[in-house]
Amino acid sequence: MILVVFYLNYLYLAPKYFVAGKHRYDLLINVILVISLGIFLHIWSEFTNEIFPVHTVRQYDIYDDIANIVRDTINLSIFAAGSTALALARRYVTSDQKLKASEAARSRAELYNLRSQINPHFLLNTLNNIYALTVVDQNRAQDAIQQLSKMLRHMLYDNQEDAVPLSDEIQFLENYISLMKIRLSQNVEIIFNHQKCKAGVMIAPLIFISLIENAFKHGISPTAPCFIHIDMTASDKEIICRIENSNHPKSLADRSGHGIGLNQVERRLELAYPNRYIWEKGLSDDGKSYLSIIKIKL
Repeated sequence: MILVVFYLNYLYLAPKYFVAGKHRYDLLINVILVISLGIFLHIWSEFTNEIFPVHTVRQYDIYDDIANIVRDTINLSIFAAGSTALALARRYVTSDQKLKASEAARSRAELYNLRSQINPHFLLNTLNNIYALTVVDQNRAQDAIQQLSKMLRHMLYDNQEDAVPLSDEIQFLENYISLMKIRLSQNVEIIFNHQKCKAGVMIAPLIFISLIENAFKHGISPTAPCFIHIDMTASDKEIICRIENSNHPKSLADRSGHGIGLNQVERRLELAYPNRYIWEKGLSDDGKSYLSIIKIKL
């Protein structure tokens, strides 16, 4: 009878009533159940003792009968309460697992959505550059298209992975910088230093491209001397990307999409490296340069 009470509560009554918030129904059914089974156990015990007497015949005592019924009822109640507690614990554990799985799936979906948003934003800027180049030099424009095709190959295939070799990401950035340098004048100094990056380090794809786009968009002047300095170091424990550029703010008419790429970078960092990154960014004290430093713990 103990097993009947335990499994009936654990498998049916507790999930159907107690877990669902119908505590009164669960309590009422269990009270009726344990009292009925307590009385049945006493009757069954008396019946078996008459058929198979193993004790000396005792005189009828109603108080002993009541005590036995109460004892059996309490024992059954303990097992009913224990099985209900186990069912409740199982429900919370299962709900917590489902919640974590749902949050993980939502984070993955948001991350993939952010990746898909990078492509048109990146292509818009790059195609505008190539379009401007076609007016000046068609041969160089063809070279630019070839450079773009190499970058698209990286975006189409590697962008679908959770992590890619840092060396592939560096090659992608070099292709982008090479494409951008085609149309720049001699007054722009561009340095990309990545010699201190250890081989075999992995990173989430396309994390830094929006930062470099931003440096080219807001750090280049057609007349004044300007610069873009990119330093990247990587070890088994940490990746550091430091981007500094001269500050030449665009006019209000030329600020389309301003901030979109940077917001995507921040959100992607939160999803790919939660609580494992530091991003320091801002203008210098004199307002002549902009510095962005991202440190990622691996």
